[in-house]
Amino acid sequence: MTELRASPRRTLQLSALRRAYLAGGLTATALVDDLVERLAAHGDPAVWITCVDEASLRRRAGELDALAAQPGAVASLPLFGIPFAVKDNIDAAGLPTTAGCPAFTYHPTASAPVVRDLLAAGAILVGKTNLDQFATGLVGTRSPYGVARNVFDAAYIPGGSSSGSAVAVAAGLVSFSLGTDTAGSGRVPAAFGNIVGLKPTPGLVSTRGVVPACRSIDCVSIFALTVADAMAVLDVAAGFDPEDPFSRPAPSASAARDGGFRFGVLAADDLEFFGDRETARLCAAAVQGMKALGGIAVEVPFAPFHAVGQLLYNGPWVAERMVASERLLSQSPDAILPITRGIIESGRRYTALDAFRASYELGALKRQSAAILTDLDFLLLPTAGTIYRLDEIAAEPLQRNANLGLYTTFVNLLDLAAIAVPAGFRGDGMPAGVSLIGPAFSDHALAAHADRLARHLSLPLGATGATADETTLVAAPAAPEFALAVVGAHMSGMALNGELQRLGARLVAKTRTASCYRMFLLAGTPARPGLLRVANGDGAALEAEVWALDAAAFGRFVAAVPPPLSIGSLRLADGSVVKGFLCEAAATVGARDISDTGSWRRFVAGG
Repeated sequence: MTELRASPRRTLQLSALRRAYLAGGLTATALVDDLVERLAAHGDPAVWITCVDEASLRRRAGELDALAAQPGAVASLPLFGIPFAVKDNIDAAGLPTTAGCPAFTYHPTASAPVVRDLLAAGAILVGKTNLDQFATGLVGTRSPYGVARNVFDAAYIPGGSSSGSAVAVAAGLVSFSLGTDTAGSGRVPAAFGNIVGLKPTPGLVSTRGVVPACRSIDCVSIFALTVADAMAVLDVAAGFDPEDPFSRPAPSASAARDGGFRFGVLAADDLEFFGDRETARLCAAAVQGMKALGGIAVEVPFAPFHAVGQLLYNGPWVAERMVASERLLSQSPDAILPITRGIIESGRRYTALDAFRASYELGALKRQSAAILTDLDFLLLPTAGTIYRLDEIAAEPLQRNANLGLYTTFVNLLDLAAIAVPAGFRGDGMPAGVSLIGPAFSDHALAAHADRLARHLSLPLGATGATADETTLVAAPAAPEFALAVVGAHMSGMALNGELQRLGARLVAKTRTASCYRMFLLAGTPARPGLLRVANGDGAALEAEVWALDAAAFGRFVAAVPPPLSIGSLRLADGSVVKGFLCEAAATVGARDISDTGSWRRFVAGG
């Protein structure tokens, strides 16, 4: 076995870097100094297609360090100084996008929204990573830019299609990376690198600026060393993009039960490990680990899930892969690797009738699958049944690629969320993994369960030799809350504050409004203020409190607000917008303007 493990260095675990930055013990410049050494020492150019040049890295670090001199700047940027990589089918302004095909190369003038948001949060882009050409494959060997070496043994495949992104994290070259996932490309390479692969609910992260594989089901995925790190990135990356027709806003996060939860597993007859008894053993141990954490394992049939996976590989969705490369196929077919070209061109044999028939079949299978998942918190399946050597893939590239997708290909077609976590090492030192799969928008609940399993198994992080930071836990999401700004008698210690207290509200912040409101003394008894929005510059920053209520309490409170008051969107001094008390303009005509007091509390106390 050829060892490619990173030499001992500062851990790039996101949470550890975050603490170091906040404590003032690390600068972005020092981090970049370390990165430059790591990249040179790793010595595998096939990880990358394009690297950010050293001068640009240092310029970015200098900008961040200058920003860090401002009070609160580091705390306000959740990814301050965190290095990351981007799969080279995702646009990053200033770097070419190749999709693993030199003849396809173009130079985007704008970054994909997901990259833009990560940079805005303070992250440092290190480069664009290698992939199976046009994201077509789960092996990581279908690239004219070479094969990124598996960090545990160069004789084995790295997994794909997000090969370079996974290797960059596993080798300790970056803290996290972006991949894409259509059939498992964000999960299979994670299993082969002993890292976490988060595949969000389709539509949760914008795919605008991504070269499509099957655009209707493509997802941007996240590779990280720990579940907590992946979720910290997702918190920045997720968000509704009105310019992406497949984007959708997330509803309230689903909660994860600490004990007594139910998870689906396959019967022995449905499990296939392709002769790999060691991976079978590790996956069985992961099931036992989940049971030890309070879970109840329930055997479920695999047939409907497997049938959906077959639709993706052997159905009209193959034709969707032609959208991105159709012009190149027509003009310069030899510019595409023969194996990739053969897969994509096979889409020509499908007709519109085939597409409709397949959509009907998928609809029926969705119903069957949903019925299975109804009483379960998630499925726990192998991420891949085995791992292959490079020579094994070369000898049988298509069927063995399909084997790797047995437990992954159905997930996006069924609109599910998934997260892959390490399960341990075979006797020969090669890693294996398992995946937690749940309904759409169960991402946070899945992560909480996955984090507990990962901590229970207590494995090293990637090939870095580091261990997980025990102080950073992924908490199950709490019940959703709504923020409400109050400016009058509902503030602490005042006459109507008891209404909030009885509803179980909790005080979140004492603050002020933005300087775009005037406060008026309204007619009637009891005395009460009315807040009216005015042109910027004509208003005053007024005392306010922000309280949090659960959904039911918020609804009851809003229903009881009498006219001329109402609940609308209120801007606070820090620029954030929350729900809060506003007033109809007609009620302020002739009313006394008391804005100069700066506070209802001060006005009541006599000015």
